[in-house]
Amino acid sequence: MRRPLGVTVHRHIVDSQRLHPEATGDLSGLLNELIVAGKTISAEVNMAGLADILGMSGKTNIQGEEVQKLDEFANRTIVRRMARSGYLCVMTSEEEDTVIPVEEGYEGKYTLAFDPMDGSSNIDVNVSIGTIFAVHRRRSATGQGDLADLLQPGRDQVAAGYILYGSSTMLVFTTGHGVHGFTLDPSVGEFYLSHADIRTPERARYLSLNTGNRPYWQPRVRDFFDMVNEPDADKGRPYSSRYIGSLVADFHRNLITGGLFAYPRDSRDAGKSHGKLRLLYEAAPLAMLIEQAGGRAITDDGRNILDIEPEDLHQRVPLIIGSKLDVDEAEEFLGS
Repeated sequence: MRRPLGVTVHRHIVDSQRLHPEATGDLSGLLNELIVAGKTISAEVNMAGLADILGMSGKTNIQGEEVQKLDEFANRTIVRRMARSGYLCVMTSEEEDTVIPVEEGYEGKYTLAFDPMDGSSNIDVNVSIGTIFAVHRRRSATGQGDLADLLQPGRDQVAAGYILYGSSTMLVFTTGHGVHGFTLDPSVGEFYLSHADIRTPERARYLSLNTGNRPYWQPRVRDFFDMVNEPDADKGRPYSSRYIGSLVADFHRNLITGGLFAYPRDSRDAGKSHGKLRLLYEAAPLAMLIEQAGGRAITDDGRNILDIEPEDLHQRVPLIIGSKLDVDEAEEFLGS
């Protein structure tokens, strides 16, 4: 017997807006438009084994990385959906080298930064992938937005979240009042509240990092993770190792069960000497989520991710993110 369905994401957004009458309906509308784009992408992901969207497109993005066909589809879907939504003044995508203007006459109050398909190289082996997004209020007064509207610190985000495409499709987001998760019921095409007011455990259970890069980390970072791997009964260490290599999937597991994810800077690669993950599209939105859930996010020299002032659209940063007590230890150790 099918169990009764619960609160839909649309009802949750409306109810949340009523709790904050000072807010307008524009942010709610923006989120609803993103949800429609996410459903479209989810349907395409589920057809990946049957449709011609696996593998490389033959193009490279601004990062010099080969663009996956699914990346192209997801990027195009979001841009087309949001350009005429009336809620944005400008957008930026991990796959685009410059700002993405909205259509003239449809300018709105917010900006959108997004990674259309995080971990897309893993779709060929059926690993969870996802869309990550961040929303800021515009700084310019009117008209189409510009670069300055997008280059804002994570602390000023008004919403952030991700859509995870896995064994089920999940939407996890925050508007600064806690983190909530919704699971897509494909039979009716609706997201239902499945994880209300998510709180990540204060102490990690899992350690998520690519230890193959260890020789190229800074000595202080190597020392810290060597310490974390030492037995400590009071802290439940050593932690179990879990590393998928798809940021959104690793983050989601650790958010729910407790964990510490790290991608420190890499001295081997000049392009990653300041870190690998993108501040606007990955690190900042996930930092907002984890902080709202009771965790923390810092760089590998102890700076708070949310306080970093971005200097360009594709700025990379090192990232240590997860359970609060473990990130507190990292901050004390690496910042000393």
